[in-house]
Amino acid sequence: MGLKVAMVAGEPSGDLLASRIIDGIQQIQPEVHFTGIGGPNMRSRGMQIQHPMDKLSVFGYADALKQLPSLIRTYTSLKNNLIAHKPDVFVGVDAPDFNLRLEQKLREKGVPTVHFVGPSIWAWRYERIHAIKKAVSHMLVLFPFEVDIYRKEGIPVTFVGHPLASQIPVKPDMQAARQRLGLSPDCRILAILPGSRASEIKLLAPRFLQTAQLLLKHDPMLQFIVPVVNQKRQQDFDEIYSSIPVKNLKTFSATDTGRPIAWDVMEACDAALVASGTASLETALFKKPMVISYVISPLMKKLMEWKSGQLKPYVPWVGLPNILLSEFAVPEILQDDATPENLAAACINAMENTAYIQEVKQKFLFLHETLRQDTARLAAQAILRAANSPA
Repeated sequence: MGLKVAMVAGEPSGDLLASRIIDGIQQIQPEVHFTGIGGPNMRSRGMQIQHPMDKLSVFGYADALKQLPSLIRTYTSLKNNLIAHKPDVFVGVDAPDFNLRLEQKLREKGVPTVHFVGPSIWAWRYERIHAIKKAVSHMLVLFPFEVDIYRKEGIPVTFVGHPLASQIPVKPDMQAARQRLGLSPDCRILAILPGSRASEIKLLAPRFLQTAQLLLKHDPMLQFIVPVVNQKRQQDFDEIYSSIPVKNLKTFSATDTGRPIAWDVMEACDAALVASGTASLETALFKKPMVISYVISPLMKKLMEWKSGQLKPYVPWVGLPNILLSEFAVPEILQDDATPENLAAACINAMENTAYIQEVKQKFLFLHETLRQDTARLAAQAILRAANSPA
């Protein structure tokens, strides 16, 4: 009987990440049996799916409360199964609320545990490090600055790079992207990325569209492109757009190329107005100047403060590019400051200040090279080492 690896991924991004790790393990050690919770990418690698991944995909507090009975059933069933049929190693991919609990139970039973994608303890609720120390035999982190945090606490850790840095080309091809989207090769284009969740679109799209209206007064020829992840988000956006119409604006929805439509939009634009989150890192990897903005509702802000016991994050930045570069490389305009006037002024600078644009592109190239590692191989090696070590 070969090595037995149990894995849990709770979202599509985790499914993709985990499938690459499976590829890496199979290249080193082909006779491995994989089991756990995952999605189509993990299944296609031969993993035995005990529960479908959508059992863990919840958004926001209200959704989590509604799904709680189902989540508890899934957790209990998987935990009992893995304790009864002990794997050689357990790998939790992101989904910290679910995975860290499970990892602690398994580690107490002598199963080595690896957690991939560290929770953002460097920004919110650092005290979670104590739960991680109990639950995790080895951490795999996406960002180099995280290594010192875990080492300082005596938690074995490996920086494996960010998979996005291997998937996004180091030299973007703006003209090819414009051709794919049917856009003019010569016009100036601003990408508008108001997020992929309904709550983000509701709060950010009106401000971003009002910003676009102001920018057209400055440059009537300016074009705007907006990616939408699915039909539902298209409807959410169209509803807002109908009351704040913008000339020269096109929306693009998912294609069948297997490549996120947002990547074509990022590659095609001159600059971007973007919600903070992974999209800001993707925009940086495409070497585009950007303005990062985010607004959360007063209720969500109160909930975050209550849950974290903090009024603000530990780090002074919210955008991943700025966090990784430890500086305000690009502007962050948040909450009450996120007025159309402030956003428009920052967008003009991002499109027209030539010296600034060159400087930002150089910083993002450095960032790309830092994050570009052989993630699948590095993660696979660390997991196989953990499988042969005590929990």
